[in-house]
Amino acid sequence: MENLFGNLFETEKRQTKPLADRMRPERLSDFVGQESAVGAGSPLRRMIERDVLQSVLFYGPPGTGKTTLAKVIAHVTGEKFEAINAVSSGVPELRKLIAKAQEDRRNGRGRTIVFIDEIHRFNKAQQDVLLPYVENGTIVLIGATTENPFFEINSPLLSRMKVVRLEKLQAPQIQQILERAIADSERGFGNSFKAEPEALRIIADFAAGDARSALNILEQAEFMLPEEGERVLTVATLRSVIGTALQRYDKKGDQHYDIISAFIKSMRGGDADAALHYLARLLEAGDLIGACRRILCSASEDIGLAYPQAAMIVKSCVDSALQLGLPEARLPLAEAVLLLATAPKSNSVVMSIDAAIADVRAGKAGPIPRELQNVHADGTGFEREQGYKYPHSYLGHWVQQQYLPDELKGKRYYEYGDNKTEQAARAYWQRIKGE
Repeated sequence: MENLFGNLFETEKRQTKPLADRMRPERLSDFVGQESAVGAGSPLRRMIERDVLQSVLFYGPPGTGKTTLAKVIAHVTGEKFEAINAVSSGVPELRKLIAKAQEDRRNGRGRTIVFIDEIHRFNKAQQDVLLPYVENGTIVLIGATTENPFFEINSPLLSRMKVVRLEKLQAPQIQQILERAIADSERGFGNSFKAEPEALRIIADFAAGDARSALNILEQAEFMLPEEGERVLTVATLRSVIGTALQRYDKKGDQHYDIISAFIKSMRGGDADAALHYLARLLEAGDLIGACRRILCSASEDIGLAYPQAAMIVKSCVDSALQLGLPEARLPLAEAVLLLATAPKSNSVVMSIDAAIADVRAGKAGPIPRELQNVHADGTGFEREQGYKYPHSYLGHWVQQQYLPDELKGKRYYEYGDNKTEQAARAYWQRIKGE
């Protein structure tokens, strides 16, 4: 009877854990995605299988499996596992944990894996505390960070760790995790309900590479299903869970492309208010990456040389947005969109490169003029006369000579735009060339 109640208690305790926690893999073979990091034949996989684990730093976006992988490694290797969070822990906690690891090792109880989540939050002094114990093998340090470790982690500590980058999971991989959770009778839902494939696809897409987020949505959606009768997770059910964010539109449907098109055309047309509206729709839909891509493209396609600095400023805004994540990402992206919408416009960049590509694809190329070729010896072993004129040796750092192949001699791809910046460049070269 005691065993019966004990088993019931353990089952109830397990089921009260969040689904994302229950579904954490316990073996490497259960790990979905990240083939380059932990797939068969990868350096980390070899270290684990040969039981020669070294300190590791997992670097990647949220929900890609950093904490899960650390626990899997501890489970597979059989080492003791201690986890702390850099946000809530300091040097005293570190020293206490290290002292216990030293005692265990002296008494033959093996090494301790110390997992530090958000390790980039530790300052230099805190990171320095770890250094000697990582170096002498007292602990195996596994750090996790969403920030670029080459900027955030001290070089001495980083040099003693293997950096493993984890990528965002793809939608099909997320969907595989969801299907596994629905079917798993021990840790998941044991097929207690069915799910429309479209509903799972929307969750996988909406999660934007974050498996934990996807499992949380699935768990919330299951709560909305009736306790009795037919239990089917539909798109309609998702609306009650995700709410207005289900404006995420069907990425394979026309509305997706309409919003993207309107977003680009609003920035190009100088309508800042419309551009912000469509940016808001993209962000509310969770399509941070899509918004970033179009903003980066517009800086060169529609602004270009009319305001060359725009590309650098926008790149900085996009980098900030990707590091911040939503909802904070809305601020640097709005800054970028307002800059592009209000900046002077020029399409000379896209027109010129597309014209050049069209000629190349049409086979218009021809031999490169001899004076531009790489200097090398002919069959006799002597260098052939090249005749290249070095522009910096001439007045104005320019000299007339042929650069295009004979077939394209005189061809004009680039035409100066009518904006202030390109007209200034045009006037400069007219003066230099005496035109």
